[in-house]
Amino acid sequence: MKNFNKFASRYGMALVLVGLIIFFSFASEFFLTQQNLTNVLRQVAMLGIASVGMTLVVLTGGIDLSVGSTIALVGVVTALCMSTLGLDMYSAALLGILTGAVVGAINGLAVTVFAIPALIATLGTLTAVRGFAFILTDGIPIFGFPPEFSYLGRGMIGPVPVPVLTMFAVFVIGWVILNRLEFGRYLYAIGGNREAARLSGISVNLTLMITYVLAGIFSGIAGVIMLSRLNSAQPNVANAFEMDVITAVVLGGVSIAGGEGRFTGVIFGVFIIGVLSNGMVLLNVQDYWQLVVKGGVLMAAVGLDQYYTRVGRRAASKKQSDAMISAQQLAP
Repeated sequence: MKNFNKFASRYGMALVLVGLIIFFSFASEFFLTQQNLTNVLRQVAMLGIASVGMTLVVLTGGIDLSVGSTIALVGVVTALCMSTLGLDMYSAALLGILTGAVVGAINGLAVTVFAIPALIATLGTLTAVRGFAFILTDGIPIFGFPPEFSYLGRGMIGPVPVPVLTMFAVFVIGWVILNRLEFGRYLYAIGGNREAARLSGISVNLTLMITYVLAGIFSGIAGVIMLSRLNSAQPNVANAFEMDVITAVVLGGVSIAGGEGRFTGVIFGVFIIGVLSNGMVLLNVQDYWQLVVKGGVLMAAVGLDQYYTRVGRRAASKKQSDAMISAQQLAP
């Protein structure tokens, strides 16, 4: 059983991804076409970029439910900057990403200064930010962008879509944060034991604030790319997108309780959700059944996370107990 748990923990997500690819390859003749695979990569890119920010937040023991609404608002702000204010695409995109950072800062202030639980705080911004996107647009999609703007979401560099290259660049940034910067160690420490992290000298509130701002920035990047891909700003876009992001992160092995997880696993989680979503569309699975499946996957992922957490705690407890017994036996 111990060997099975170790094998499942190390290779389980890779096997699930391969299994899904094989299944949909036989179930739909269109799945392995170049056009569909390119489409999958573009869809996965936005999910992957947002998942980097979510990973940082979840590692601290928090959650961000405002991702989808942030993406919608960023798209609206970026579109208005180009179509109404006449800004160039780069300035507009920068202001859009800064909008995401502002939403992240609001989440960070709510969690740190006002001590509101992250679930409640980001649930509030989910609703408020989505409402603000509708206010800015009167519920009407915005069009009229420079032709070159579509390159960010639809362009290709060789055989690889530009959004995919952006996603991997963001993954590299996330990997560096977690594995090469002291800030990354702070995230693990806060997620493992917040009070112990504070007593060790870590500025918990400042770290959490930066984390939520980073999550907002990554959501902002995803929002700009989604706007470019759709070529229109719609206030209702990315509805419930945060559920896909959370599922991908937890599937990738990031503990929902915080303190554990790696980006390598998140990459597999992102591709599993992307392939699953695309495959269900190709098989003409109705929208509400897709929600049922994704909800089931999220519950299964959290359940497995809790199971492995309990197994790990029991193993650690047994190891500590055995060490104490050995010490007692060696004592004169």
